Amino acid sequence: MREPILPRRLSQTARALEREITEALHDRGVWDLKPTQARNLLLIDRTGTRLSELAQRADITKQRMMQVIDELQSMGCVRRTPDPEDSRAKVVRLTAKGLRHRAEARRALMAVEARARRQLGERRYDQLASMLEELSSVEE
Repeated sequence: MREPILPRRLSQTARALEREITEALHDRGVWDLKPTQARNLLLIDRTGTRLSELAQRADITKQRMMQVIDELQSMGCVRRTPDPEDSRAKVVRLTAKGLRHRAEARRALMAVEARARRQLGERRYDQLASMLEELSSVEE
């Protein structure tokens, strides 16, 4: 019987992409962002976004998103402000540094994506994206 390879290949690919994103961030002078932080910066609207909405967009728990936001806040990329519509809630807003980092994160992620598209070709890239979406949406 053959060893299952899909989980191992997906993990290897994810690690390779994380390294590539890190290198792309470094090339753009951003040394303090991890790839996950970079991706999460892209989820924050210019006018601010509630933590619960960010967690939903990232498909992670509110507790994990709070950890990510704590990290970004300690780096000076975001700040929490009271939600004008709900005094119990907070809105996460980008600081000037956060806006700069988000712009560079977007460029870095787009460069990695463009490289993958070139390597695979449009048709295969679209097929892969579709298949990954299908696999990730399998009901447990």
